[in-house]
Amino acid sequence: MPAPSTALRTVRFGHSPDADDAYMFYGFHTGEAVIDGCRVEHVLQDIQSLNVRAIRDADLEITACSAHAYAHLADRYAVMACGASFGMGYGPVLVAREARTPASLAGRRVAIPGKLTTAALLLRIECPDVVPVEVTFDDIPRAVREREVDAGVIIHESQLTYRAEGLVKVLDFGELWKARDGLPVPLGLDVVRRDLGEPLMRACSAGFRKSIEVAFAHEDEAIRYALQFGRGLDTAQGKQFVHMYVNDLTLEMGEPGRAGLKLLYERARACGAIAAAPRFDVV
Repeated sequence: MPAPSTALRTVRFGHSPDADDAYMFYGFHTGEAVIDGCRVEHVLQDIQSLNVRAIRDADLEITACSAHAYAHLADRYAVMACGASFGMGYGPVLVAREARTPASLAGRRVAIPGKLTTAALLLRIECPDVVPVEVTFDDIPRAVREREVDAGVIIHESQLTYRAEGLVKVLDFGELWKARDGLPVPLGLDVVRRDLGEPLMRACSAGFRKSIEVAFAHEDEAIRYALQFGRGLDTAQGKQFVHMYVNDLTLEMGEPGRAGLKLLYERARACGAIAAAPRFDVV
């Protein structure tokens, strides 16, 4: 009689090649975190590409996505309780070559890192009269400096380095949300495909939480691993950047996170970016 199969199911997890995402995957990298019965395969793509892929194909079992994009894919994916990125007092930054006000950008070309990114949505909410221009996220500082656009919304490591690149802040969306609303600005989510079934969806969420907990427990090693994806950050900058977006709200978004998401979708609906707030089930 043949032995029972011990083949593991492959679960593909799409995420950005960024230091904060890499830090969260440290437990999977070391093997200390697993998804029961599954082999985790990492799929590295920039966030706009992951957004488009989730909406168009929904082929990845688990994926990072922008909070903005989730409004367009909630029918096929549920939100995992862990892995979300919120900025409390910091977030995407609108930058320009010289000091100016957001109002002065009306009618001007402003670079965004993809139409489905939360950065683009925040710009639409707060500066509805600008002309958005899609630019690859890591090329936005250059595009602003070289006058291809009048301003740009930067994400990822550029939030720490834009001053050194000769740019100035026009508006930090995270600072605005904290001062005006007293809430973290929601940026990214990790989501799991609904057709996997509840037991596997829960196993995916539990495995990912364990991976993040392993990173917290092995901070120095996890930061060294994450810096492979840090795009020029030194150790101090890398640690600062990682913990801007991997923190207590990443392990459990809680009421502040849910309130931030609710407000984001209310404002997105009000400005016409989405037709309705998405179904929001947390696994």
